[in-house]
Amino acid sequence: MEYQFDRHYIGGNWVAPHSNAVLDVENPFLVEACGSAPFGDEHDVDLAVRAASTAFESWQHSSIAQRQQVLRMMHEVLVANVEELAQLWALEVGTPITTARQATSFLPVKVLEDLITILDEFSFSSTLGTTRVDRVAVGPVAAITPWNYPISQLLIKCASAIAAGCTVVAKPSEIAPLCAFRLVQLFDKQGLPPGLINLVGGDGPKVGDAMVKHPGIRFVSFTGSTNTGRSIAAAAGERLVRTCLELGGKSASIVLDEQILGTAIAGTVGSCSRNTGQTCTALTRLVVPANLLDMACELAVSHFANLVIGDPRDESTVIGPLVSAKQRERALEIIESGERQGAEKIFSAKVPTTGHFVSPTVFRNVEPTMRIARDEIFAPVLSILSAPESELVDLANDSDYGLAASVWGTDTAQALSVADQIDAGTITVNGGAFNPAAPYGGLKQSGLGRELGRFGLEEFLEYKTFHGGVR
Repeated sequence: MEYQFDRHYIGGNWVAPHSNAVLDVENPFLVEACGSAPFGDEHDVDLAVRAASTAFESWQHSSIAQRQQVLRMMHEVLVANVEELAQLWALEVGTPITTARQATSFLPVKVLEDLITILDEFSFSSTLGTTRVDRVAVGPVAAITPWNYPISQLLIKCASAIAAGCTVVAKPSEIAPLCAFRLVQLFDKQGLPPGLINLVGGDGPKVGDAMVKHPGIRFVSFTGSTNTGRSIAAAAGERLVRTCLELGGKSASIVLDEQILGTAIAGTVGSCSRNTGQTCTALTRLVVPANLLDMACELAVSHFANLVIGDPRDESTVIGPLVSAKQRERALEIIESGERQGAEKIFSAKVPTTGHFVSPTVFRNVEPTMRIARDEIFAPVLSILSAPESELVDLANDSDYGLAASVWGTDTAQALSVADQIDAGTITVNGGAFNPAAPYGGLKQSGLGRELGRFGLEEFLEYKTFHGGVR
């Protein structure tokens, strides 16, 4: 199937872009065009926001049953098309197909199921004596999504907004927009109410900025880099518009004792290499007691050496290409800085000469001031840091980011005590399972607000108070 999209989706119709501009999308493995998407401007954004505003007039008053009906339709479409969407994700991002398939069939599906259940139980109104307090939809929402997880990020934002009674103007990354356009196309064929989701293609400086600054947008939900998040927060602040920002990470994996070291290293390498390292929660800093450094390095190299590198369409592939030449160049520059600053490169895998591949890399003797320890690389690069046991927490917290972390310890009570001291929004203890109903988001420069479950739903609501409103 060819994925050639030349129109935005606005108000339930496929609308030609104002400038008639269309952007080719590159397959990062074959380094050739694999589809196209429309490239919008301020005019297209204005049309989309107006459509979302018109739809919001009625959707904000929709019943729970109406919202659940739309969410069920989205769920049915997603489940029925997992394989096609996963293959498309692998095509435009280079994500290994097994990762794409698992991520498509788990998190976005579970989010939709959870929201349907939450709506049965969620109270949009409560009383305080003779005062009524309502939770009401914030209004039309700008949803700006990244290229690394193009399906789940779009679904999380759109589904939560719809459940809250909001309408959406969405912009996928111009690097990988095909999954978003195909998914909305599938929704449209099943009767998505007009104006509920509007999709405009284009880049951040032109389309994203226009969305954030448009007077009809009442809330901005963004996932992407910390630098872009700062710009969005500043622009939204000019209008005092609320934001939910899920930004970068440089997550630490802290090992407390030798008995759990093997399990910890396996989990850390799995996280660091997931989606070829292009995951914001990736555990890219391994923090170990000084007496375990040599053993940790040996185990990490052993696990990295077993990663299968190659064609993302191959079922055995774990490491594919990075999404673009620009991303590859940036990753290589940071890796080179590690060597210049004195870190010891103890592993670097051989990779294909075609495609945007970066060698899975392991560094030891890493200092917390080095770029490889501070910058989000978005590639399969692991930095190993060591310190006396009493300094592990301080070393892990020595970061501008605070998105995620992991703590590993044979003594669970001790591991939980250490986890309590970590400055991160999501902390996994001894490989605990991810719970999609729990709030997800970061501290420090990893963002503002939370996604997932009832906590994510509440981001799209605001309070209205009626004194004397109880009879």
